[in-house]
Amino acid sequence: MKEKGYTESSIKVLEGLEAVRQRPGMYIGSVDHRGLHHLIYEVVDNSIDEATAGYCKNISVTIHIDNSVTIEDDGRGIPIGIHPTMRKPTVEVVMTTLHAGGKFEKGAYYASGGLHGVGVSVVNALSEYLEVTVKRDGGVYYQKYEKGKPVAKFEQIGKSDKTGTKIRFKPDPEIFEEIEFSYEILQRRFRELAYLNPGVRITFTDERNDKKQEFYAEGGIVSYVKYLNKNKNTLLKEPVYVSGKFEDVMVEVAFTYNDGYSEHIISFVNNIHTEEGGTHEVGFKNAYTRIFNNFVTKSGILKQKISLTGDDIREGLSAIISVRLHDPIFEGQTKGKLGSTIAKTAVESVMNSFLPDFFEKHLDYAKIILEKAIQAYRAREAARKAKELTRRKNALEISTLPGKLADCQERDPDKAELFIVEGDSAGGSAKQCRDRRFQAILPLKGKILNVEKARFDKILSNDEIKAIITALGTGIGNKSFDINKIRYKKIIIMTDADVDGAHITTLLLTFFYRYMKEIIDRGYLYIARPPLYKIKKGKMEKYIHDEREMEDFVIKNIVDNIEFEGIPKTRYYEILKGLKRYINIRSKYLKKGYTRELVNSLASIEDLVKEKLSDKIFVDTLFNELKEKNLFDGYDKAYVDYNPEYEKYNIILQKGNERLTINSEFVDSPEFKELKRNFLKIKPLGNRPFKVKVGDEIKVFDNYDEMMEYFEMISLKGVYVQRYKGLGEMNPQQLWETTVDPERRVLYRVRVEDAEAADELFSLLMGDVVAPRREFIEQNALNVKNLDI
Repeated sequence: MKEKGYTESSIKVLEGLEAVRQRPGMYIGSVDHRGLHHLIYEVVDNSIDEATAGYCKNISVTIHIDNSVTIEDDGRGIPIGIHPTMRKPTVEVVMTTLHAGGKFEKGAYYASGGLHGVGVSVVNALSEYLEVTVKRDGGVYYQKYEKGKPVAKFEQIGKSDKTGTKIRFKPDPEIFEEIEFSYEILQRRFRELAYLNPGVRITFTDERNDKKQEFYAEGGIVSYVKYLNKNKNTLLKEPVYVSGKFEDVMVEVAFTYNDGYSEHIISFVNNIHTEEGGTHEVGFKNAYTRIFNNFVTKSGILKQKISLTGDDIREGLSAIISVRLHDPIFEGQTKGKLGSTIAKTAVESVMNSFLPDFFEKHLDYAKIILEKAIQAYRAREAARKAKELTRRKNALEISTLPGKLADCQERDPDKAELFIVEGDSAGGSAKQCRDRRFQAILPLKGKILNVEKARFDKILSNDEIKAIITALGTGIGNKSFDINKIRYKKIIIMTDADVDGAHITTLLLTFFYRYMKEIIDRGYLYIARPPLYKIKKGKMEKYIHDEREMEDFVIKNIVDNIEFEGIPKTRYYEILKGLKRYINIRSKYLKKGYTRELVNSLASIEDLVKEKLSDKIFVDTLFNELKEKNLFDGYDKAYVDYNPEYEKYNIILQKGNERLTINSEFVDSPEFKELKRNFLKIKPLGNRPFKVKVGDEIKVFDNYDEMMEYFEMISLKGVYVQRYKGLGEMNPQQLWETTVDPERRVLYRVRVEDAEAADELFSLLMGDVVAPRREFIEQNALNVKNLDI
């Protein structure tokens, strides 16, 4: 059969933002959680650019209950007039056209985080919907888009003497693998931005779990370095701060030392976190090593004839590097690595003009750093000798693999798996149940050394760590580690589901993060997920892996034990899920000060939507109906107010200093829409009192909460629930079925989302400083479930 020819019609032209939807990875790096969070960064970076230019002081970011996001700033607002060449509103041009933005004109922004001017238009293209509201030139303007295309005209919706831009968007589930934003990842990004932009206030609210935080820092990156070392013993009285300008490049560096054994450098370009470093980091390392070595030689404070390397001098160093420049060159749209050569020269130049004089004036600082470097040099020499001794030993031995390792037959690392198992008994079960063709087992005896508190030479003398290094085959240390020699490309940590197991997992993660991070970066490290429960009812046996799965089991069990009059059994599951969800969402409103009966009443009004709030008769009628039902009881004052900014009528409730508003933002919020959706699911239950048949008995409930509480209590009647703590509680067959069999097991891949967060957490949990760890335990004690003591 003849193939179709390659003709003019074969060339497809993608209009507007279609190219972004077809190849999203080219613009945001990936469609996993990293690309998802990148959407928020793109919008927030625009607000930060306004702040850097001196026009914005406040930025608010809100994650709504449905994972849509609202980002608002008090900057100048996107220009609203007709664009001179595109002949349509400038806001629409910015939202729908690639390479359209204020960052191409040098007068608009000195140094922006944006790269190609693609940011907000890409967010628009990859969103199920996006709404933009602009306050500017005395008016409030609005437009809505779906999948990058306008679905309404750009129009004025109100009046305001304020300025700013508000963007609300929901990531498109057709594009992204998941649309669940991480509070922790975003929290750290906003903290970074607050430190890098002193004086800017960033308010971050997560409506999904009622969390709210404000980030504001006057001290800039000096405060940032102090924050990063709050869980560590620092060696210098105050961080060293270096700043200056070279040509058009602004450079800021702040650093200190702690008593740890690794360096920690975080770098930024125009507020963008360059996770993979780049020319500015290279410039810093080169200049710092050279300047310090020259100074100690010239000043004569180094009495011994030793050669200190950059690694020696930077052991325990904690530094922030921030540069701002026009048109930075990055490697890729996600801006992970800086490529601009001018940045290297600028950092070196600013360091050279400041540091030599600083060390002259602060000899005590230089001596502390030198003492730390000499200790690092001695440890490096001891480690080198230990490694040479190990190599000589291995050369004489027939087999270099540890005796406790039950190796597999497979020699291709891509197909081979290594289970690092806690304890000999679990290791014995694992050896019996494994598939010896490609699964190797390495049992560990007790807890490995905490590498956060140990020098390299001590680490190399620990038997359990030596066994891991030898089994993996990669070697260890900056010059000896070779990822290409790895013997298994799937390394699985398998420990008990108790306190000791969690501790051993943390010790192993600390070791891999500090000394074999490339194994994590390449995605070779995993954590096994043994079942949390075994459930037995009659002849039925079931393994349950997490609390969410347990909740699902409980609801299905309730269905089997109750009877609603006049409702088909097939609808019970959906009603009960809706009831559980409704109670959870309503509890958020109760915490804010709304009463249970008021929320129930508002959720039941189907035509309560933002458009209706423009109608005074509708709002007055609603107000009077609520008042007649005594739903304003408990409030000091209740009245209807007009908001000219959005040309809407609002219901205001006051109690003391507390002020609650039922306005367009309230009724249009994803939280309220989700509440109404779940209310519709439970509507078949009718009005209270609720009558339910349980067995042969009719039960009567006065409210939803009372009913759900009773259902959950009876759901596990006659069910035997066994909670697993140890792998040793399972026989080899059970261990195979639940945790080892590739067809049925669940593994967590270990990823470093945020190097700063990882470093902070390992220092907190595994370091020497006790006070911050105690504070962490106190703050999180109430969140612990199934505590094993």
